[in-house]
Amino acid sequence: MDNPFEADQYMIRRKVFSFLGQKFHVYDAQERLTLFCQQKAFKLKEDIRIFSDESKSQERLVIKARQIVDFSAAYDVVDSETGRKIGALRRKGWASLIRDSWEFLDPVDRPIASLKEDSTTMALLRRFLTNLIPQSYDLSVDGRRLASYEQNFNPFVLKLTVTIAPGARDVVDPRLVLAGGILLCAIEGRQN
Repeated sequence: MDNPFEADQYMIRRKVFSFLGQKFHVYDAQERLTLFCQQKAFKLKEDIRIFSDESKSQERLVIKARQIVDFSAAYDVVDSETGRKIGALRRKGWASLIRDSWEFLDPVDRPIASLKEDSTTMALLRRFLTNLIPQSYDLSVDGRRLASYEQNFNPFVLKLTVTIAPGARDVVDPRLVLAGGILLCAIEGRQN
């Protein structure tokens, strides 16, 4: 695939055993590997590199935390080829204690959409009773769904399906949508 960001659906899979840092494989709807991600181990600030494939010969995106420790952490998403910031994702600290909540920001940090876990009741069940209930999230703006993120039930392998809604690219860059899925696997996935 020439442009790995033009698909409407992706499956992000976290590799089961990785010695130094987490590794993620991103597949399109036809189960072709479109991107490979590696989260560096032992870094004080999150640093996730997204490549065209496992050879890591072509870096496509970088997701970097702005600060070492931040309750409402913000992660800049940068196009590796141009060095330009595409946007950012900011975790809503207090709101995320009960129900995961994020803001998608444009290149100058203006909010463009919000990402929320499916429901408060389900979030509480996941946190206090069992982590066997798959998480799901909606990315939306003004009540309009732009994308959905659905975790597949598997106690051993984290899989997240990202589906971009028709017309969503007019509002949010698909690279930012995919970066959101990767962050959910890397950051929120630690809860499981």
